[in-house]
Amino acid sequence: VTRRWQAIDPLLPVPAAPLPGCAAGLFVTEAGGQPTAIGTCEHWEGAPGALDLAWGAARRFQLTARVASPDVTSALDQLLSLWRDHLASEPGADGEDTAAVVTWPSRDIDGVGALLRHGFAPLAVVAARATDRHPIGRAAVLFRSTGGAAVGTGRAAGMAGHDLRIRRAGPADIDAVVRLGLEVIWYDAHFSGTIERPGTADALRREAKATLAQPEAWAWLAERDGTPIGMLYAERPEAAGWIAPMVRPAPVAYLMLMFVLPDERGGGVGDALVAQFHREIDDAGVPVTLLHYEQVNPLSAPFWSQQGYRPLWTSWEVRPAAAIR
Repeated sequence: VTRRWQAIDPLLPVPAAPLPGCAAGLFVTEAGGQPTAIGTCEHWEGAPGALDLAWGAARRFQLTARVASPDVTSALDQLLSLWRDHLASEPGADGEDTAAVVTWPSRDIDGVGALLRHGFAPLAVVAARATDRHPIGRAAVLFRSTGGAAVGTGRAAGMAGHDLRIRRAGPADIDAVVRLGLEVIWYDAHFSGTIERPGTADALRREAKATLAQPEAWAWLAERDGTPIGMLYAERPEAAGWIAPMVRPAPVAYLMLMFVLPDERGGGVGDALVAQFHREIDDAGVPVTLLHYEQVNPLSAPFWSQQGYRPLWTSWEVRPAAAIR
């Protein structure tokens, strides 16, 4: 698996041993008994009021798949069939607010056919940008994206107009940051990627408050005539350890949220926000930045590609979890 991943994408990490997961035995073997694919199933349930509940189903069954067979399509197909049978016996897996999730390397196209046959749809992308001063392979700096998904698009930063101001956000800006962050969640709800829940606004406020309280927080507002029209909010490497294992270089920064008001898109506001963030990334010597965007969001993929991000992982889902074919 390590050899395969490195051949497919130099930014992919060395595969870690799968977590213990539940007790399901998900093994595919060849005729001589040698394993060709293994999987572990993790049962995740969001805590009441947690911001994680906004990024998908409240209860998620997550498959970690390791496929070593030369026939990836067949081995993954068998592994997904075993997982389907396991979830069919799991109480609550047919609940409306559940999902079966497989996170698969975006460039590993041999697995796509099996995922589609079992009813999975590609919903979210983890995209990566390698910092120019830390190049990672020839194809490492081709595309890009964000973690609550971006919905801005723009031309060069110089086209944004002389009355545009980009400034660092602080504790006094909490209302503007939360308001624009909720806009991301509302927009991405069109693509089944996010779900606004009763506690979402409060959870976002708690998280943003902690970030903005830090000196030199990685959060910026774009203002026109003193009115916030855009926002970018990111995690420094010390806060982004949760996603760092998804990429080979370290440390990692994570771009969590970005939003530009609809009437302001196309004029360079998003470009100006990202350029400011990237200057900080470059100065800090962080070799790679990750973010999420929704696969079918028509604005995110083109914008983040222009900014230097490209797909690294794709999250495939079936809802409810027991609906796997």
